[in-house]
Amino acid sequence: MDRDFTKRRMRLGERAMEALLFIAAALAIGIVGGILYVVISEAAKFFLEVSFVEFVTSTRWTPLFEDAHYGIAPLLTGTFMSTLVALSVAVPLGLLVAIYLSEFASPRARETIKPTLELLAGVPTVVYGYFALLFVTPLLQNIIPGLPGFNLLSAGIVMGLMIIPYIASLSEDAMRAVPNALRDGSFAMGATRLETAFRVVFPAAISGIIGAVILGMSRAVGETMIVVVAGGQLPQIVTSPTQQGATVTAFIAQVALGDIAFGTLEYQSIFAAGLALLVLTLIFNFVAFAMQRRFREAY
Repeated sequence: MDRDFTKRRMRLGERAMEALLFIAAALAIGIVGGILYVVISEAAKFFLEVSFVEFVTSTRWTPLFEDAHYGIAPLLTGTFMSTLVALSVAVPLGLLVAIYLSEFASPRARETIKPTLELLAGVPTVVYGYFALLFVTPLLQNIIPGLPGFNLLSAGIVMGLMIIPYIASLSEDAMRAVPNALRDGSFAMGATRLETAFRVVFPAAISGIIGAVILGMSRAVGETMIVVVAGGQLPQIVTSPTQQGATVTAFIAQVALGDIAFGTLEYQSIFAAGLALLVLTLIFNFVAFAMQRRFREAY
């Protein structure tokens, strides 16, 4: 009798846990759905008054001016340029740190370096922004004469430093998950630790590494304060990182903190800009996930 009661109680506990997990998963999907509903519904109101063709083809973005223009290209070029600079800094440095922690560092060094590195992710982004403006920009001006005080190069470099912990930590986890049998086989064939790290462990962990880069890219695309403080907030077509420029998130912050009335076309423009960034980010993520699946199947 007691055994039957115990089994029933265990079944009830399992069902309750399953229900709790289902509610958590449904809540996550519901939150995403709510965000999409708000963005799409407000953007739809914007496109009732602004031509979609103008939005995607015009090269002028001045929604807060009397002579308003709504071409999203300047914000997207600023976003792409700052993200490209950030990834060019974070990906090589983050992967080198990950390889060192996974394959060369002693356990004591790993336990010291990794938590210290991850502390960088906890620094407020406004601090990074003023670090870019007051330290990195003057340093770059000594190297690049004529560099303006506000530019996407210094903002992108500091963004790259900010996302190094994401790429390094997740990549290191992926490489440490590679079975030691692969390392032992490589050593048995006469390979050095460096050759094993780059020719065996790194390719075997490429799926997780791509996931880490995706996370870092998404973090860079969505960064606001660093670009607001150091980038310049000038919506123009950006062809060089030495120019100042505005990103989608910087414009959203600019409007959200201003005196724009709720429900106006200027207010709705932030949702149209956010929707454009969301769509492009999803496209990039789908491409990256396809590459991730391809590499996973290859290895």
